Amino acid sequence: MLLIKCQELKELLKRLRKYEIQIRKAINSQMQGDFHSIFKGSGLEFDEVRPYQYGDDVRTIDWNVSAKGHGTFVKTFKEEKEQTIFFILDVSASQEIGAEGKTKFDIGKEICGVLALSGAKESNQLGLICYSDEREHFMKPRKGLPQAYQLIYALAKLRPKSLKTNLAKAISFALNSIKKRSVIVMISDFIDEGYEHNLKSLARKHDLVAIRICDKRETNLPKLGIIPVQDKETKKTIWINTSFGGFRSNLTANYMSRQKTLEDFSRKHQINFISIDTGDDYVPKLLKLFKIRNKSLKRV
Repeated sequence: MLLIKCQELKELLKRLRKYEIQIRKAINSQMQGDFHSIFKGSGLEFDEVRPYQYGDDVRTIDWNVSAKGHGTFVKTFKEEKEQTIFFILDVSASQEIGAEGKTKFDIGKEICGVLALSGAKESNQLGLICYSDEREHFMKPRKGLPQAYQLIYALAKLRPKSLKTNLAKAISFALNSIKKRSVIVMISDFIDEGYEHNLKSLARKHDLVAIRICDKRETNLPKLGIIPVQDKETKKTIWINTSFGGFRSNLTANYMSRQKTLEDFSRKHQINFISIDTGDDYVPKLLKLFKIRNKSLKRV
């Protein structure tokens, strides 16, 4: 196991306290303590039997009870309280964009930590997949606060081996590794190609939440003339003229187009999607997501 230097350990403990404060803030807000809504819908467990009513699914008939001659009875089910939550975190080099301490990677780790602590308090099992264009870290799901802290610790000390992105491979690994229907929280900037088919399969098999992390530096470039820009993943430097023609407006238009495409895709395939900028206070956006999922749960 890698050793964390004293200063890094202090920063880790500071972040842990920050996560706990944010959890309390969220619980005391309009959600009124109900964090279970973010983790809805991953499974059902048997509740009781009741008399058959017109319109009931015949597949739910309990033939053993009905055979006793007192009428036809059906099984009823309730949502499982103990569920499995898997975090898939993009740790490629493109996540290093942002201000110091507020990069896309930093925010992604914080959101994982906040939701892991929330899930642990609901007695859910927590698992983690960190991926670039290869598997960087994998944690099998376990229950309890120690697992949440271990997950946060693993993220704090993670140093990815690869700089590149391959979301299709990351999702394929998740599809092959996660057998039980789970809540999947996928955190990435989703800047990649050819992953949509796998993402659709993941949404069909699991209850999927997609959180896109972005940074204003990717779209709001000032007019600086000709400047060098380094690709984080290839380490290649190219020179661009930020004052030329419609360069900056085209950059923004492409960004908005990608986001709308992802939003439309998510809506079509019943994926809960939110976009968070590194400069945002993300707790209100998470709360809004919880409320949307809570309403969805009540309609199920």
